[in-house]
Amino acid sequence: MHREQFPTPLFRVISLAVIAALSITAAAIPSLAQNSVPPTAVQAAKMPQYASRLAHPSKRLLPETSAMQRAKARRGPLDSDDIYDNGPINGNVDAWTMNFGFITSDSFNIASNQSQITGMNFGAWLFPGDTVSSVEVSITALENGGTSYFDQTVNFTQGSCTVNQLGFNVCTETGSFNGPTLNAGTYWVNLQNASVPSGDPVYWDENSGVGCQGQGCPSSASENTVGSIPSESFTILGNGTTTTSTSTFSNYCPAPQSGFREIHDFGLLHEYDTPSDVVVNQTGSLYGTLATAGQYGAGLLYGLGQRAGHWFYSTLYSFLGGSNPGNPYGVIAGPQGALYGSAAGGPNGYGLIYKATPPPNACATALCSWDVTTIYEFTASDGFGVTAFDSAGNLYGISEGGGAYGAGAVYELSPSQGGWTEKLLYSFTGGSDGGNPNRLLVGLDGNLYGTTWSGGIEGYCINNPWGQYEWCGVAFQLVPSAGGWTENVLYTFTGNADDGWGPNGLIQDSQGNLYGVTTCHESPSGGCWDDYSYPEVSGIIFVLSKSGGEWGFNKYHVYYAGECVDEQWNVTYHALATDAGGNLYASAGGVEEGVGQEYYCGIVEKVSNCCFSTLVSGATDMFYNLTSDAIGNLYGTTNTCGFGNPQRTTGMVWQYSP
Repeated sequence: MHREQFPTPLFRVISLAVIAALSITAAAIPSLAQNSVPPTAVQAAKMPQYASRLAHPSKRLLPETSAMQRAKARRGPLDSDDIYDNGPINGNVDAWTMNFGFITSDSFNIASNQSQITGMNFGAWLFPGDTVSSVEVSITALENGGTSYFDQTVNFTQGSCTVNQLGFNVCTETGSFNGPTLNAGTYWVNLQNASVPSGDPVYWDENSGVGCQGQGCPSSASENTVGSIPSESFTILGNGTTTTSTSTFSNYCPAPQSGFREIHDFGLLHEYDTPSDVVVNQTGSLYGTLATAGQYGAGLLYGLGQRAGHWFYSTLYSFLGGSNPGNPYGVIAGPQGALYGSAAGGPNGYGLIYKATPPPNACATALCSWDVTTIYEFTASDGFGVTAFDSAGNLYGISEGGGAYGAGAVYELSPSQGGWTEKLLYSFTGGSDGGNPNRLLVGLDGNLYGTTWSGGIEGYCINNPWGQYEWCGVAFQLVPSAGGWTENVLYTFTGNADDGWGPNGLIQDSQGNLYGVTTCHESPSGGCWDDYSYPEVSGIIFVLSKSGGEWGFNKYHVYYAGECVDEQWNVTYHALATDAGGNLYASAGGVEEGVGQEYYCGIVEKVSNCCFSTLVSGATDMFYNLTSDAIGNLYGTTNTCGFGNPQRTTGMVWQYSP
């Protein structure tokens, strides 16, 4: 493995840092039942606050259009610009809510390969005077989830409307968009976050599929709080062609396996981005960032909430870039429901720390944009990545470089009157105290713990494959004292088969033990070799335990060839996580080279000091991070698996449930 094949230290630091903050309170994705809005229009019409508005419906209706006439008529064969038709608008049975956190989904079938989706129309029930401005439209492999092929907020044009017996305006809504090219098969269209200036509920007309002309119609439909419902009135527009080409799905996705599921695929919308790690809050919601996606190409903050057994994705904030925060590097959960992260930007280009908070009041679309503010701008390279909060609300972070000696630093941000105050706690020299820190966590005892890529004892690193380095890194402790913070080196790594080099991924269990990962390819002579043709041990999980006031090092688990398949693998550990029961989990991956072809491997394991069990496996090195929730589910993101060019795949968020 070459030096450049190792993970970028700074990006990996921020991703792994999220694990330390799992127990901190964070904001939940807003709940469904804001303003007591029911799932259907008929239910709403029976509520006093809505019934009074429908008693005297507006007579100001738009003129009949050819689109409405076509939608109301019993359909014949599909028009040339229709890919799928689920039948005309009914307007008199019921309609299903598409905002306030409700998601209504309907399946549709495509008859031809390489069919380009260019838009859709549907029937909407609206309160008198309302006009739909936009709706979030997604096209997925499953109802409300699975692989995502398209997810955007689409502007809709309102056609003609009629008044139904309940007083709602029933209108045709048509939206055009540059959608995905799909092969023949069954897909789902999901409508949510419908927006009207008044903030009223918006409903999707139920028609039960009568009069449909699309292949395989009528469709199956569902609503995220109810489950299966009658089908809806809609038409998928596009240019359908018949070809013999195969699907463009990446073959880097894991095969279906027990307990494992993809909960969001970032799809073509973020084709050239890779998600950071995710943080789990106390309600089980997930948050993460993409560095270059979003409305302005400067990154976005997203959330994933679970309702009725389904996961729902929402873009919470698109970063502006420039002097404002941009290109974010993950988030951690902080006090009072806020998220904190580091990003590029600031007046001097040294980066900044931002705070993201949900809207203070309930809003019409339930998943409204969050507020992002800069809380600190660095003026030198002595800080960047945020890692965790302590019980007093102080924020800690690291800089891989910078500090007094250019070998990295640990800093603290403390809330103060009108802002935050930075204090440099420790500057690494790059010598025996370590250099280039890559991990920091707040320990159960209030001390800080971390690891460094380099430093240690000069000449101590045996057979280091990076010939320009002679130090293999350290595990350290920072203890507050009267004169500041004092560093204690807990262990200096040697680079041999007993401990490896480049410690990373440090976590702490409920007993105070510290676990981390290193890399080692054992040579026949017992050292760590830079010739990977015949590795026996590729990665090491170590544990640091305190006994009698002293910290002791032990090799907890080693990765042997054959844990993926019966091959000689250059596989290293990437990340660790523990659950509430004290179980330890690891992600690992790599590739075997030099045998005429390459075999890729990626796994998530449950490990102990003697044994391992593979929970999830894939045909490429994709599982770079891990996190767990309060009930033992594992989560992470991948840097492969997604729709589009397999060499530029987008990544996904996944869940493993024991």
